[in-house]
Amino acid sequence: MTTLRLTTIGTTVVLGLVPPAQAAPATWQIDPDHAVVAFTILHAGYAKVLGRFSQIEGSFVYDPDTQELGTVAARIGAQSVDTAHEKRDTHVRSGDFLDAAAHPMITFAADGGTPTSATTGTVTGDLTIRGVTQPVTLDVTLNKRALYPCCHAKETLGISATADILRSTFGSTYALPDFVGDTVSIILEFEAIRTD
Repeated sequence: MTTLRLTTIGTTVVLGLVPPAQAAPATWQIDPDHAVVAFTILHAGYAKVLGRFSQIEGSFVYDPDTQELGTVAARIGAQSVDTAHEKRDTHVRSGDFLDAAAHPMITFAADGGTPTSATTGTVTGDLTIRGVTQPVTLDVTLNKRALYPCCHAKETLGISATADILRSTFGSTYALPDFVGDTVSIILEFEAIRTD
């Protein structure tokens, strides 16, 4: 009788009839040492200027097994903008563009996302620049999920994301439409470390 019971249990497990343990979402912290927030914008119709921000922090709740995304929160220091041209950077920080003195933080907040494949999806949230909040949709790709090969040795995600915004919708209309473009293409590349 005991042998029969054990055999039945073993067969059930092999056949996959025992439901798996419920996966739980985890919190992931963006690693500021391995994070890039960059942008491009057309200058006078000639070529795109590339800039980036060096002050980045953020976290999100995510279950990679189910692709369930929870709360997303990110903060970017507007004063940290760098376009490799000091005079231009000063102008970009001014009221014509970022108005960084009055609004020192650019923020993004979301609550959920939509998977489009096993490694891609979209995240729609609220982006705030210059104190103005607008909905923005990020196209997101999960590049890698694995234990980090050195240093902290924790489970880490590698993520790429892009979005296009119109700076005019955030109140920056300086030199439109001919000298400085309206469309700003955002580029995100970062690693996120599991914290629980």
